[in-house]
Amino acid sequence: MTPADHLAVWLRVREQVAWHHIVVHMAGPVRALRDGFADYARATADRGPDRLRRLLDAQADVRQAAAAGIGLTAELLARWNRTTLGVPVAQFRRATAYAKNGRERYGLDADTPRRFATCLAEANDTATPLTARAARVYLDVAFFHPHNDGNARLAGLVLQFVLLREHVELDEVAPILGMVRRADDADGAEALARLIHGMTAASHRRWLRRPPNARPPSG
Repeated sequence: MTPADHLAVWLRVREQVAWHHIVVHMAGPVRALRDGFADYARATADRGPDRLRRLLDAQADVRQAAAAGIGLTAELLARWNRTTLGVPVAQFRRATAYAKNGRERYGLDADTPRRFATCLAEANDTATPLTARAARVYLDVAFFHPHNDGNARLAGLVLQFVLLREHVELDEVAPILGMVRRADDADGAEALARLIHGMTAASHRRWLRRPPNARPPSG
């Protein structure tokens, strides 16, 4: 029996989810007491200081790109992946990919890079609420699995970029980045959008209750 193509599964699930209606629109700026993405990187840096340094360098590039207001593209993702991996080239994968100890299989055909670029472009469409767009593109990166390595880190960077571009900071991201997501889980996709939305609101509330001398994360 031919194993399931979980990228195809995700693309069907993606069309079923009512991204426009899961959460309401949320306007920035949303400030945070600390940089939740950098804190998460440091807390999970169990593979050595070089890996952490490269990830923090990529996060700095994410901040600069978001501040410039540029659109999300596959070329931008490739740049961040080169930084996180410390390699000169990061091409779109050229073979079927596997994840979760082989439980998920992501197919590849001649049209896969174009479809990925189309999905990334939808992260720039402000008709869909920001936190739903952030959840959707995070899952797009996870299930398109565009590169041979570093896709989980890349998904987190893309999530950060989409939020920062609209001036939204998060002070905590472990519940978002620390959970395994399934390609066939429409309810989980909706729950992720609600989680990002709720954590954005919580970051904002904590910022409003900040001590007088608090400063937002640099960048």
